[in-house]
Amino acid sequence: QVRVVESGGGLVQPGGSLSLSCAASGSIFGFNAMGWYRQAPGKQREFVARITDGGSTDYNDSVKGRFFISKDNAKNTVYLQMNSLKPEDTAVYSCNANLRVDSLWRGRDYWGQGTQVTVSS
Repeated sequence: QVRVVESGGGLVQPGGSLSLSCAASGSIFGFNAMGWYRQAPGKQREFVARITDGGSTDYNDSVKGRFFISKDNAKNTVYLQMNSLKPEDTAVYSCNANLRVDSLWRGRDYWGQGTQVTVSS
């Protein structure tokens, strides 16, 4: 059974920092890419950041220079360091993982359960 589990999140004041982590486990052969999406109340889900197994990264323009994604291939885990947080960053953050499910490294998408990030004074 494959699992994708997020941790971190919570309440922080504007200008503060939070860190999220996402760990994949189960019958997998690593990952092709893992990343984060977020959905604020009344809005559509949007892409936040993504990292490949090779370390290539991509960010939503709204978080560039403030959020940083990193990885630990051995642990099939990615981290999202969020700095200079703004109220508009408030959302449920969900991890998306394209995991290698067989020895041919074919990928399949999995989602975590989501974690709430609230930026408020």
